[in-house]
Amino acid sequence: MASVGLLFVGAVLFINGAMLLGWVEARSAAPMNFFVGGLQIITPLYLIFTADGDTDVILGASGLFLFSFTYLYVAVNLTYDLDSTGLGYFCLFVAITALVFSGLNFTRLGDPGFGVIWLYWAFLWALFFVLLGRKRDGIGRYTGAVCAIQGWVTGWIPAFLLLTGAYTAIGTQLAIGLAIFGVVVFLALIPWARRQQTTPAASATTTEHATA
Repeated sequence: MASVGLLFVGAVLFINGAMLLGWVEARSAAPMNFFVGGLQIITPLYLIFTADGDTDVILGASGLFLFSFTYLYVAVNLTYDLDSTGLGYFCLFVAITALVFSGLNFTRLGDPGFGVIWLYWAFLWALFFVLLGRKRDGIGRYTGAVCAIQGWVTGWIPAFLLLTGAYTAIGTQLAIGLAIFGVVVFLALIPWARRQQTTPAASATTTEHATA
């Protein structure tokens, strides 16, 4: 059941990333955040109630609430056009907690694949904090690109690996591949985002001179 939830986490991350990139109108992203936020409440509750006291299962399920509350918070903010500060500081809480879950996956749970995936999420939610909590709009396009990419590499891909039973056999290789991919791609996105930010301003200046 958690694998199904992860698949749709990939979908909502991709849509939210597209929203930050300006491809999707903000309010049109709200329904998916409501849907996935609700699903990510039902899923961990089911896992906890059926865990039969297994502390590792309960531990893993507890982390899902971090995402359900984020997506519901986003949905409410988009629907009612609320100030983003509260959501931003909640994202800081999530980012710090994600680091703890990453460490637990590497050590207690013996799952390096999700150890790296939790590091991805810690990085993304830290970007959300800077963007929404500290209101640094200059990283909006970068955050959107990171978010959209993470929808595929931390949601869609591992979900299908889990659903098809292939994850166990390649967990370590996945961790190494994701670590390399994350460092290379997210660093490469920095100059791209800067160019995307300055290009509209340059175009506007050229147009102004041309029409003067």
